[in-house]
Amino acid sequence: MNFQELVKVPFGTKSLDAVLSVPASVKDVQTAVILTHGAGGDMNFKHLVSLAHALTSDGLVCLRFTCKGLNLGYRVKAYNAVRDYLRTLVRFELKNIFFGGRSMGCRAAAALARQLSDVSEHAVQGVICLSFPLHPPGKKHTHLQRSEDLKMLPECVRVLFVSGTEDNMCNRGLFNEVLKDMKADAEVFWLQGGSHGLTVKGMSEDSVMDEVNLKILQWIKKPVD
Repeated sequence: MNFQELVKVPFGTKSLDAVLSVPASVKDVQTAVILTHGAGGDMNFKHLVSLAHALTSDGLVCLRFTCKGLNLGYRVKAYNAVRDYLRTLVRFELKNIFFGGRSMGCRAAAALARQLSDVSEHAVQGVICLSFPLHPPGKKHTHLQRSEDLKMLPECVRVLFVSGTEDNMCNRGLFNEVLKDMKADAEVFWLQGGSHGLTVKGMSEDSVMDEVNLKILQWIKKPVD
């Protein structure tokens, strides 16, 4: 049985609401994943809750948090506060930390991963990008600015993108050009028929989430050369 604990993460003079999900046995836990939501919603977005459950069921720790700010710099600072909090939890001997997020949340995750990697190549092992928002709908010209952090991630950081083929915020042709310019070890899981919300016509939401969660778990556990 997995355990969930509501926690308050210190953030300046404020605090961030978060949920710490822990596997039944913490004896051999070495890997943790931090997750956050997009511009709308919160940490209880159904896909994040589903992924957190899948991670802990497989023996990983998951810390997901809410940050309502729409300024990317603010989001990055909040993400860093959550990372700092995770590192203070002495009951875990964590060797691997993965950052993850959905839409704007994964932009913040990638930006922080780049900043930390400038200081230490061991700060973060990988970034999970659910529906990376390469551009707003109909505004493809913004993709250069939004992809800057991705292109600056070093080779030592792994990146998994999970995107729908029908995502109106991630033109596939432009995205493939970004991938060519990335130094990081990037992998893409294209969800056939998937929207920006990772919904697929004719598929139940649970079926989609099961498929996505399995791919993420396989990617995290994949041996690194």
